[in-house]
Amino acid sequence: MTDTTKGPPKTIGRMARREMRFAYSMLAPTFLIVLAVVLMPLIANFWISFKPVQLSDLRPPQLNINERIRGDIENAGDAVELEYRLRNTSQDASIYEAGFVDIVPDGLKVTGVDERCKVEDRQVTCTLGDLPPKFRDSVRLQVIADTAYLQTPVSPRDSDPAPFGSAENILTNFEFTLDNFSRIFSSPDFWKVLRVTFYYTVFGTASALVLGLFAAQLLNQSFRGRTALRGLFLFPYVAPVIAVAFTWVILLDPYSGTLNALLVRSGMIGTPIDFFGQRDIPISVFGFTFDFPVALTTVIAFEAWRYFPLSFLFILARMQALSTDVYEAAEIDGATPLQQFWYISLPQLVGILAVLFLLRFIWTFNKFDDIFLLTGGAAGTRTLTVDVYEQAFAVSNLGAGAAVAVVVFVVLLAFALLFFKFSPQDEG
Repeated sequence: MTDTTKGPPKTIGRMARREMRFAYSMLAPTFLIVLAVVLMPLIANFWISFKPVQLSDLRPPQLNINERIRGDIENAGDAVELEYRLRNTSQDASIYEAGFVDIVPDGLKVTGVDERCKVEDRQVTCTLGDLPPKFRDSVRLQVIADTAYLQTPVSPRDSDPAPFGSAENILTNFEFTLDNFSRIFSSPDFWKVLRVTFYYTVFGTASALVLGLFAAQLLNQSFRGRTALRGLFLFPYVAPVIAVAFTWVILLDPYSGTLNALLVRSGMIGTPIDFFGQRDIPISVFGFTFDFPVALTTVIAFEAWRYFPLSFLFILARMQALSTDVYEAAEIDGATPLQQFWYISLPQLVGILAVLFLLRFIWTFNKFDDIFLLTGGAAGTRTLTVDVYEQAFAVSNLGAGAAVAVVVFVVLLAFALLFFKFSPQDEG
């Protein structure tokens, strides 16, 4: 007997292909928007990282023209000069086929022109050719004033000369170099900044997760005022960063800060501590002396305090979805609260903790505003994002800043890929 049962079709039919084309056509605008919003800035950053772009290169070379009359006009027929002072605004780029066009004021008659210029009616056109960097020169026209000009004198500056010409744009040419990456990788400061970034990111992320887990465990119990306390726990996350950063700076100020005053008067410290300005202090433990990073630890504490509410919300929502039957059975069997948390709660929270660690690691690694507002990157708190700002704007080296941003992207991409490969799964 032959099996006449037909299985599922192994090819795509005509109707399915039409539906696929229709679906792709409907999704095309979304793909284009994602490409423009996400990929284009990323591609532009990679493009700039391979170019020696300075901040001044964003302004293309221009022909600057300053127009004035040389001489005094007192009577009709007085001869004076109409002078155009020319300057190439760029220090290292040329302007090709440059020149300008201007209108001679009414009442002035041109009697002599520069060899590079020509006059038609009252329009002056001067062709200057290629202008090298730092170019300076002047063009003079001999003019005679008539009675009409004396009655209603017109300043030559009332009509701005219109320059023309072209110049190479370093952002759009196809000359690339690895000098930016060579410069940052050969700098010893870069590797120090990279270590500080990982230190800040790992400890800031872990601290925020631990505080969020503790707060969720605390508020998972039913008691009077729990709703108000939950809302209060969200304050650090919803408050404006400029406000809370300023508050921390004032509270921890070494001269007028509340915390230093309490520590000094209680005898815990002898002199005030500059929490945001002191790089480190030596600490001895069991005969071992090491330098404790004061400013960096304070910034990490601010990071944990400000962003633990996000972890708290996610973890609390997951806790409330857990079945209570398992806890009741464990309590009947004599399990302590710590054992219930370790063997029941924590395995079912692994998934959400892993996702939170990934998100908070990426966000903390990219964090700029907190550190910049608290320390400005000083006292050993300079991270890669602060380095991007300093390279691009403080040093005016946009190419080096873009190269550091590329390093940030590569590090986070590698971390995300490793995380997705080895991340634990939630038992629930």
